[in-house]
Amino acid sequence: MRSSRRRLLIVPVLLCALAVLAAGPADEAPAGGAGPGAGAEVARLYEEAAVATQRYEEGRREAEAQRARARRYEELLDRQRRELGVLREDLGRIARSQYRTGGGLPFTARMLLADDPEELMRRQRVVSQADQAVEKAIEDSRRAEAGLAADEARAAAEWQELERRNAELAEVRRTIERKLEEARRRLEGEAAASAAAGSCRGAVRLDQPPTTLAEDWVAPVETYAMSAGFGSGGARWANRHTGQDFAVPVGTPVRSVGAGRVAAVSCGGAFGIAVVVGHPGGYYTQYAHLSSVAVDQGERVRPGQWIGLSGSTGNSTGPHLHFEVRVTPHLGSGVDPVPWLATRGVRL
Repeated sequence: MRSSRRRLLIVPVLLCALAVLAAGPADEAPAGGAGPGAGAEVARLYEEAAVATQRYEEGRREAEAQRARARRYEELLDRQRRELGVLREDLGRIARSQYRTGGGLPFTARMLLADDPEELMRRQRVVSQADQAVEKAIEDSRRAEAGLAADEARAAAEWQELERRNAELAEVRRTIERKLEEARRRLEGEAAASAAAGSCRGAVRLDQPPTTLAEDWVAPVETYAMSAGFGSGGARWANRHTGQDFAVPVGTPVRSVGAGRVAAVSCGGAFGIAVVVGHPGGYYTQYAHLSSVAVDQGERVRPGQWIGLSGSTGNSTGPHLHFEVRVTPHLGSGVDPVPWLATRGVRL
C-alpha cells in the first residue's frame, strides 16, 4: 500500500481552481443523455483533490510545527522567569547581609567603628561588584524576557494565520470532493448505459499525469486495498476467481502495468467495460469492471499510462478493479497476478 512563500501561493491558486469548479463542469450533459466528459472530469477532479489534500496536509504539519515553536518559547520564558526570581532572591540576601553588618550606617561611620578597616573595604568592594553583577543580570534577563515574549507573540500569530489558511484549504478540498461525488454518479450512469447496451462510448482521452517512472512494470492502481485473490471461491463465479481484485472508488485511474498494445476494448457481459493489453513475451493483462476507457484497440501504451477509470460494471458487487494476467487474450488462460508481478519487481 502505498518555503513559506511557496505556501502563501497555495491558497490563491486553489481558490482559483475552486472558482472554476463552482462555475460547473466543463462538459455538461446534453438533453436526453449523459455528457461525454464525465470520465475526464472525474480524472481531473481526482488530481485536484489529491493536490488539495497534499496542500492541506502540508499546512497542517506546518501549523503543528508552529505550535511546537510557541510551546518552546513559553518554556524559555518560564525558565527566564525562574532565573530572574533566583537573581532577585540573591540580591535580597546581599541587601539583608549588608544591613546586618552595618549596611544602615554611612560607610565612613562603619570605617571608624571597624576593627579592621581594610577588611571592611575589601568586603565593600565585593558587595558592590556582586550588586552590579546582579543588576546587570536582571537587566539582561528583562531584555531576554521581552525578546522571548515578542517571539512567542509572533509564533502565535503565525500559527493563527496558518489555522485560517488551513480552514480555507479544507473548504476547497470539501468542495472538490463534493464535485467529485457528483461526477462519479454521472460516470456510473454513463458506464451502466454502455454496459447494458454492450456498446462502448469510445475512448475518453485523459490528461495523463506527469510521470518520471523508471520502472518497466507497475501496479495497476496506485492506492488500493486488495480484496478477492486469484483462485478463491465464491457464489459470484462459476468456477474459481480468475484474477486479483483491487478495492478502489469509482473513477480511480487504472494504469497499464507495462508497455504493450491494446488487444481489445469491450463492453457488456460479466466483465462489463474492460481493456486487454498484450505485452512483449506473450502475456496479456485485463482490466475489468471499468467505468470508462481512455485507449482504443491497437493503441500502444507505456508503463503507468492511464488506460481507463475503475467502476462497477458487469458482474460486480461494488466498485473495484478486476485485474487478470493471461497467456492468451481469452478467459481461461489466467495465471496468478500477484507472483507474476512480483517476478517483475512489483510487490503488491
